[in-house]
Amino acid sequence: MMIRRLIPHVLHGIIALAMTGRAMASAPDPLIDKGRYLAEAADCSACHTHNPSAPYAGGNPFVLPIGTLYAPNITPDKSHGIGEYTEADFTNALRRGVGRNGKPLYPAMPFPSYARMSDADIHALWIYFHDGVAPSSEAPPKNGIPWPLSMRWPMTVWRWAFAPTPKMAIANAARDFPAADIARGAYLVEGPGHCGACHTPRALTMQEKALSSDQSAQYLAGGAAVDGWTPVNLRQDDRTGLGRWSENDIVDFLATGRNLHGSAFGGMSDAIVHGTQHLTAADLHAIAHYLRTSLPARKNETPWEANPAVTNALHQGHLPDAGAKVYVDRCAACHRTDGHGYAPAFPPLAGNPTLMDKDPSSLILIVLRGASVPATAKAPSSLTMPGFGHILNDQEIADVVTFIRHSWGNTGSAVSANDVSAFRRHNARWINDTPSNPFN
Repeated sequence: MMIRRLIPHVLHGIIALAMTGRAMASAPDPLIDKGRYLAEAADCSACHTHNPSAPYAGGNPFVLPIGTLYAPNITPDKSHGIGEYTEADFTNALRRGVGRNGKPLYPAMPFPSYARMSDADIHALWIYFHDGVAPSSEAPPKNGIPWPLSMRWPMTVWRWAFAPTPKMAIANAARDFPAADIARGAYLVEGPGHCGACHTPRALTMQEKALSSDQSAQYLAGGAAVDGWTPVNLRQDDRTGLGRWSENDIVDFLATGRNLHGSAFGGMSDAIVHGTQHLTAADLHAIAHYLRTSLPARKNETPWEANPAVTNALHQGHLPDAGAKVYVDRCAACHRTDGHGYAPAFPPLAGNPTLMDKDPSSLILIVLRGASVPATAKAPSSLTMPGFGHILNDQEIADVVTFIRHSWGNTGSAVSANDVSAFRRHNARWINDTPSNPFN
């Protein structure tokens, strides 16, 4: 009888323990949550997710001068991912550019920036990728880099010559700043955010000319073309940088992909969708404060001022040149005859830094291919501009691009039909990669 009376109590205890264990297993892990946030701050998904149904399974192509490199699978799959990595292996890859078994990584992996990340943040990232990411057996394509360029040992020499040691990088990250939020912004931009990987010019040997704001005025002064798009100057230059953007303008742009001055395009769209839109308001303001206070103007630019001459001519029905005719026919409905657009839905062209950059590549590609402003949590509408590459010939595109770069006070250089023709030849892959249209 005693045993029969005890059985219900024992069963109840076993069930309670099982339920407690299940609850503990499903309880959020603060380290995994922290690692997920850092992965978003580091924009890992933009490079390592090609198939949205297989996050971090790799496969994104990087078309380099030496060939095509494919992002690896970084899920905890043991056959195709990093499931056999130890935490030390993971740390070496992030900070030193050295994979498992000592295999050098190509510097497409921004380990010179990740080297400055703290031990605690590296550990949280490891926990997230080890325990918080689903393993995927997808195998990325093999790299399309011919021998002898495919040999890895030169990467070791490159790393010794150009990449900072983790000790050097961490010491630089701990340098003095005027305020704690500026220090936090510097850590995010120079470290996990690796903004300089795109927005800082590179030397002939492919290293970034500066890795932090204290090293050179080249830092974040604008980079070389990536996938046909030219990364913009993030310094405080008035015409070609962010000199006329307020702190809130920068925050809005990073959170939504748009503000009253412009809209995201190219790789920056991915960086916002996968990365910056997920950051806290405090971190976004820290980044904005850092950009505005730590990156003074690099060039002696005359401040941009609106010039109404073209606007007045168009309002009077006068078309000053062939480019003006194309603009009125194809562009003015959204961007207006005064170039002010309908921001933040349709970006302004008057005073837009991208249009006054010495390199017109981004503007040419937008006209040829079109562009989509990404949908984000705070701005869920994706807005698409159609491409005109199949409608306008090279001379017409050159005319309208030159008109835009010369109007409303803009001071960009002229573009010729030969420039457009050469751009088409060298960037056919990106021109034909048409952005998705949410209205189709």
